[in-house]
Amino acid sequence: MAVIGIISDTHGLLRPEALSMIQGVQHIIHAGDIGKPEIISGLAEIAPVTAIRGNVDVADWARAFPETASVTLLGRRFFVIHDRNDLWFDPAKNGSDVVISGHSHRASTETVDGVFYLNPGSGGPKRFSLPITIATLHLEGNSMSSTIHRIA
Repeated sequence: MAVIGIISDTHGLLRPEALSMIQGVQHIIHAGDIGKPEIISGLAEIAPVTAIRGNVDVADWARAFPETASVTLLGRRFFVIHDRNDLWFDPAKNGSDVVISGHSHRASTETVDGVFYLNPGSGGPKRFSLPITIATLHLEGNSMSSTIHRIA
């Protein structure tokens, strides 16, 4: 089985608890609102990282990150976008298997027209009354499942 770490909305805070939960993953996806570049270098010490910028990533360093990303991992096509409401195409018709998003700070999963949508919630500073969460995506053969990990 392969495991992918999914994190979003760190807003400049990479929690040690988040790092311990994704130790040993094969890849990490950060769905934006990184907050500062050290977040990505910290994640890259664990596994290769695909990262996009979010709406708060406006400093000069953030230009190095795209607004969206398409990546194929372990035979599955991922599309990463910060705010799912900004999708301008139908991922099912585009051949995407998984859509990763953030922005809402609310962890969620659902499958629509065969596409798995995953929002890991917010892994950074406590905001609103929402829990702090990240996710892992477990891939084995043709099956896929996710776990939302509550940090606080």
